[in-house]
Amino acid sequence: MHLQSAPELPAEAEVERLTPGGRRARLAAAAIVLALLLAGTVWGNDDSFPFGPFRMYSTRANPDTPVVSTRVVGLTATGEEVRLSGGEVGLRRAEFEGQLPRIHEDPSLLGLLADSYAERNPAAEELVEVQVVQRRIDLEDGQRTGDVTDRVLIEYQLEDGE
Repeated sequence: MHLQSAPELPAEAEVERLTPGGRRARLAAAAIVLALLLAGTVWGNDDSFPFGPFRMYSTRANPDTPVVSTRVVGLTATGEEVRLSGGEVGLRRAEFEGQLPRIHEDPSLLGLLADSYAERNPAAEELVEVQVVQRRIDLEDGQRTGDVTDRVLIEYQLEDGE
């Protein structure tokens, strides 16, 4: 039996202690961060994140409040609806909803979605109109009541079936 000797271990580094001033600076920084978190939790909103609550996860919706969903559709000459939301045009729903104020001011921006759809679907029937439609689903005690209403928020007529 052959026993090996223990390998040479490096000497442990000497522990450096914080100076009293360094300790005070770290405590002050921790106190400031905790104060910001507390203030954000009490008075903050989503824009204050991470120093405020992300309300989507920190609050509960009223179970009698209607669910509102926004979508974009293209209409063909025959009146058929074509979905332009989601992956159909390379734009996520949240990204689109963030642009709604801009689209409200300049509905011709909807023509860009029609162009993107036509590029991705060259064999598809041409679109003559693009609409932003808001669907409202009524709830009672968190359950659907069966009442669903659609409202067209913005319409844009395409020129020559873009």
